[in-house]
Amino acid sequence: MKDMMTVDDAVRRIGEIGIVPVLRAASVAEANRAVEAICAGGIPVVEITMTVPGAVGVIRETIKQYGEKVLVGAGTVTTAEQAESCIRAGAEFLVSPGLSLPVLSVARAAEKLAIPGALTPTELMNAQEHGAGVVKIFPCGNVGGPKYLRALKAPFPNACLIPTGGVNAANAAEFIAAGAFALGVGADLVDAAALRQGNLEKISSAARELANAVAAARSATAEKKAGLGIIV
Repeated sequence: MKDMMTVDDAVRRIGEIGIVPVLRAASVAEANRAVEAICAGGIPVVEITMTVPGAVGVIRETIKQYGEKVLVGAGTVTTAEQAESCIRAGAEFLVSPGLSLPVLSVARAAEKLAIPGALTPTELMNAQEHGAGVVKIFPCGNVGGPKYLRALKAPFPNACLIPTGGVNAANAAEFIAAGAFALGVGADLVDAAALRQGNLEKISSAARELANAVAAARSATAEKKAGLGIIV
Protein backbone atom coordinates (compact mmCIF):
# COMPACT_ATOMS: atom_id res chain seq x y z
CA MET A 1 0.00 0.00 0.00
CA LYS A 2 1.31 3.43 -0.95
CA ASP A 3 2.30 5.59 2.01
CA MET A 4 0.33 8.79 2.51
CA MET A 5 2.39 11.73 1.29
CA THR A 6 1.81 14.99 3.14
CA VAL A 7 1.85 18.46 1.63
CA ASP A 8 5.20 19.08 3.32
CA ASP A 9 6.56 15.84 1.85
CA ALA A 10 5.56 16.93 -1.67
CA VAL A 11 7.04 20.42 -1.20
CA ARG A 12 10.27 18.97 0.14
CA ARG A 13 10.62 16.49 -2.71
CA ILE A 14 9.97 19.11 -5.39
CA GLY A 15 12.52 21.34 -3.71
CA GLU A 16 15.10 18.56 -3.59
CA ILE A 17 14.66 17.64 -7.26
CA GLY A 18 14.48 21.28 -8.33
CA ILE A 19 12.69 20.61 -11.62
CA VAL A 20 9.05 20.03 -12.51
CA PRO A 21 8.76 18.72 -16.08
CA VAL A 22 5.50 19.99 -17.60
CA LEU A 23 4.19 17.25 -19.85
CA ARG A 24 1.93 18.08 -22.78
CA ALA A 25 1.40 15.34 -25.32
CA ALA A 26 -0.99 14.57 -28.18
CA SER A 27 -1.93 11.10 -26.99
CA VAL A 28 -1.77 8.67 -24.08
CA ALA A 29 0.98 6.72 -25.85
CA GLU A 30 3.08 9.87 -26.28
CA ALA A 31 2.55 10.84 -22.66
CA ASN A 32 3.69 7.41 -21.47
CA ARG A 33 6.81 7.61 -23.63
CA ALA A 34 7.59 11.08 -22.30
CA VAL A 35 7.32 9.96 -18.67
CA GLU A 36 9.64 7.05 -19.43
CA ALA A 37 12.20 9.33 -21.09
CA ILE A 38 12.11 11.97 -18.34
CA CYS A 39 12.61 9.37 -15.63
CA ALA A 40 15.43 7.73 -17.57
CA GLY A 41 17.09 11.15 -17.68
CA GLY A 42 17.17 11.32 -13.90
CA ILE A 43 14.20 13.55 -13.06
CA PRO A 44 11.78 11.56 -10.87
CA VAL A 45 8.85 13.97 -11.04
CA VAL A 46 6.34 14.82 -13.74
CA GLU A 47 3.42 17.19 -14.10
CA ILE A 48 0.84 15.72 -16.48
CA THR A 49 -1.34 18.51 -17.80
CA MET A 50 -5.08 18.34 -18.29
CA THR A 51 -4.49 19.20 -21.95
CA VAL A 52 -3.20 15.65 -22.50
CA PRO A 53 -6.00 13.45 -23.91
CA GLY A 54 -7.10 11.10 -21.14
CA ALA A 55 -4.86 12.92 -18.66
CA VAL A 56 -6.50 11.43 -15.56
CA GLY A 57 -5.93 7.93 -16.92
CA VAL A 58 -2.30 8.76 -17.70
CA ILE A 59 -1.82 9.96 -14.12
CA ARG A 60 -3.36 6.75 -12.77
CA GLU A 61 -1.26 4.48 -15.01
CA THR A 62 1.97 6.39 -14.34
CA ILE A 63 1.48 5.98 -10.60
CA LYS A 64 0.63 2.30 -11.09
CA GLN A 65 3.79 1.75 -13.11
CA TYR A 66 6.29 3.84 -11.13
CA GLY A 67 4.80 3.89 -7.63
CA GLU A 68 6.78 5.99 -5.19
CA LYS A 69 9.80 6.20 -7.53
CA VAL A 70 8.21 9.13 -9.35
CA LEU A 71 6.33 12.08 -7.89
CA VAL A 72 3.28 12.48 -10.12
CA GLY A 73 1.23 15.66 -10.27
CA ALA A 74 -1.44 17.21 -12.47
CA GLY A 75 -1.06 20.45 -14.39
CA THR A 76 -3.37 23.03 -15.95
CA VAL A 77 -5.92 22.20 -13.25
CA THR A 78 -8.52 24.97 -13.47
CA THR A 79 -11.69 23.57 -11.88
CA ALA A 80 -12.71 21.81 -8.69
CA GLU A 81 -13.97 18.87 -10.76
CA GLN A 82 -10.58 18.41 -12.41
CA ALA A 83 -8.86 18.69 -9.03
CA GLU A 84 -11.08 15.99 -7.53
CA SER A 85 -10.54 13.65 -10.49
CA CYS A 86 -6.76 14.07 -10.38
CA ILE A 87 -6.57 13.48 -6.64
CA ARG A 88 -8.72 10.36 -6.96
CA ALA A 89 -6.30 9.15 -9.64
CA GLY A 90 -3.45 9.58 -7.17
CA ALA A 91 -1.89 12.94 -8.09
CA GLU A 92 0.28 14.20 -5.23
CA PHE A 93 0.21 17.83 -6.37
CA LEU A 94 -1.92 20.11 -8.52
CA VAL A 95 -0.60 23.00 -10.61
CA SER A 96 -2.73 25.77 -12.10
CA PRO A 97 -1.87 28.54 -14.59
CA GLY A 98 -3.62 31.06 -12.34
CA LEU A 99 -5.32 31.28 -8.97
CA SER A 100 -8.42 29.11 -8.57
CA LEU A 101 -9.90 29.20 -5.08
CA PRO A 102 -12.06 26.10 -5.74
CA VAL A 103 -8.92 24.13 -6.69
CA LEU A 104 -7.14 25.30 -3.55
CA SER A 105 -10.18 24.32 -1.50
CA VAL A 106 -10.33 20.79 -2.95
CA ALA A 107 -6.60 20.30 -2.41
CA ARG A 108 -6.79 21.56 1.15
CA ALA A 109 -9.66 19.19 1.98
CA ALA A 110 -7.69 16.27 0.52
CA GLU A 111 -4.46 17.42 2.21
CA LYS A 112 -2.67 17.65 -1.14
CA LEU A 113 -0.31 20.32 -2.44
CA ALA A 114 -1.83 22.93 -4.77
CA ILE A 115 0.51 25.25 -6.67
CA PRO A 116 -1.44 28.17 -8.15
CA GLY A 117 -0.09 30.43 -10.87
CA ALA A 118 0.70 34.12 -10.46
CA LEU A 119 2.67 36.74 -12.33
CA THR A 120 2.41 40.11 -10.62
CA PRO A 121 3.16 41.06 -7.00
CA THR A 122 -0.57 41.53 -6.41
CA GLU A 123 -1.35 38.06 -7.75
CA LEU A 124 1.42 36.53 -5.65
CA MET A 125 0.11 38.26 -2.51
CA ASN A 126 -3.40 37.03 -3.29
CA ALA A 127 -2.19 33.45 -3.69
CA GLN A 128 -0.27 33.62 -0.42
CA GLU A 129 -3.23 35.13 1.41
CA HIS A 130 -5.27 32.11 0.35
CA GLY A 131 -2.74 29.69 1.79
CA ALA A 132 -0.47 28.89 -1.16
CA GLY A 133 2.99 27.96 0.13
CA VAL A 134 4.47 27.37 -3.33
CA VAL A 135 3.53 29.52 -6.33
CA LYS A 136 4.17 29.08 -10.05
CA ILE A 137 5.32 32.29 -11.79
CA PHE A 138 3.88 32.09 -15.29
CA PRO A 139 4.67 33.03 -18.02
CA CYS A 140 7.96 34.13 -16.51
CA GLY A 141 10.03 34.08 -19.68
CA ASN A 142 7.73 36.55 -21.40
CA VAL A 143 8.25 39.29 -18.82
CA GLY A 144 11.99 39.22 -18.22
CA GLY A 145 12.86 35.70 -17.09
CA PRO A 146 15.53 35.54 -14.35
CA LYS A 147 15.66 39.34 -14.02
CA TYR A 148 11.93 39.45 -13.37
CA LEU A 149 12.13 36.62 -10.85
CA ARG A 150 14.95 38.38 -9.01
CA ALA A 151 12.91 41.59 -8.86
CA LEU A 152 9.88 39.67 -7.58
CA LYS A 153 11.93 37.89 -4.91
CA ALA A 154 13.19 41.21 -3.49
CA PRO A 155 9.93 42.02 -1.63
CA PHE A 156 9.11 38.31 -1.15
CA PRO A 157 12.47 36.77 -0.11
CA ASN A 158 10.91 33.75 1.58
CA ALA A 159 8.45 32.88 -1.18
CA CYS A 160 8.85 29.47 -2.82
CA LEU A 161 8.54 30.35 -6.50
CA ILE A 162 8.61 28.06 -9.54
CA PRO A 163 9.29 30.09 -12.69
CA THR A 164 7.68 28.46 -15.72
CA GLY A 165 7.71 29.51 -19.37
CA GLY A 166 10.97 30.03 -21.24
CA VAL A 167 13.01 28.00 -18.74
CA ASN A 168 15.70 25.71 -20.15
CA ALA A 169 19.16 24.27 -19.48
CA ALA A 170 20.84 27.39 -20.88
CA ASN A 171 19.24 29.77 -18.39
CA ALA A 172 18.62 27.37 -15.48
CA ALA A 173 21.62 28.69 -13.55
CA GLU A 174 20.33 32.26 -13.84
CA PHE A 175 16.91 31.27 -12.51
CA ILE A 176 18.47 29.37 -9.59
CA ALA A 177 20.73 32.33 -8.79
CA ALA A 178 17.67 34.58 -8.92
CA GLY A 179 16.08 32.54 -6.14
CA ALA A 180 13.91 29.93 -7.86
CA PHE A 181 12.66 27.18 -5.54
CA ALA A 182 12.38 24.86 -8.54
CA LEU A 183 12.03 25.22 -12.31
CA GLY A 184 8.95 24.42 -14.37
CA VAL A 185 10.11 23.22 -17.78
CA GLY A 186 7.88 22.25 -20.68
CA ALA A 187 8.62 22.28 -24.41
CA ASP A 188 12.33 22.91 -23.86
CA LEU A 189 12.54 19.52 -22.14
CA VAL A 190 9.86 17.43 -23.82
CA ASP A 191 10.55 18.06 -27.50
CA ALA A 192 7.29 17.48 -29.37
CA ALA A 193 8.95 16.32 -32.60
CA ALA A 194 11.25 13.91 -30.76
CA LEU A 195 8.26 12.55 -28.87
CA ARG A 196 6.29 11.95 -32.09
CA GLN A 197 9.27 10.24 -33.69
CA GLY A 198 9.88 8.08 -30.63
CA ASN A 199 13.33 9.62 -30.09
CA LEU A 200 13.26 9.15 -26.33
CA GLU A 201 17.02 9.47 -25.95
CA LYS A 202 16.82 13.12 -27.03
CA ILE A 203 14.37 13.81 -24.22
CA SER A 204 16.38 11.77 -21.69
CA SER A 205 19.54 13.62 -22.72
CA ALA A 206 17.78 16.97 -22.27
CA ALA A 207 16.60 15.85 -18.82
CA ARG A 208 20.13 14.89 -17.79
CA GLU A 209 21.52 18.19 -19.06
CA LEU A 210 18.88 20.15 -17.16
CA ALA A 211 19.37 18.15 -13.94
CA ASN A 212 23.14 18.69 -14.13
CA ALA A 213 22.66 22.42 -14.76
CA VAL A 214 20.41 22.78 -11.71
CA ALA A 215 22.76 20.79 -9.48
CA ALA A 216 25.78 22.84 -10.57
CA ALA A 217 23.89 26.13 -10.14
CA ARG A 218 22.71 25.20 -6.65
CA SER A 219 26.23 24.22 -5.65
CA ALA A 220 27.62 27.52 -6.96
CA THR A 221 24.90 29.51 -5.19
CA ALA A 222 25.55 27.68 -1.91
CA GLU A 223 29.29 28.35 -2.19
CA LYS A 224 28.66 32.02 -2.87
CA LYS A 225 26.38 32.34 0.14
CA ALA A 226 28.89 30.51 2.31
CA GLY A 227 31.58 32.93 1.16
CA LEU A 228 29.35 35.81 2.24
CA GLY A 229 28.73 34.18 5.59
CA ILE A 230 25.07 33.43 4.82
CA ILE A 231 23.75 30.29 6.48
CA VAL A 232 21.87 28.04 4.01
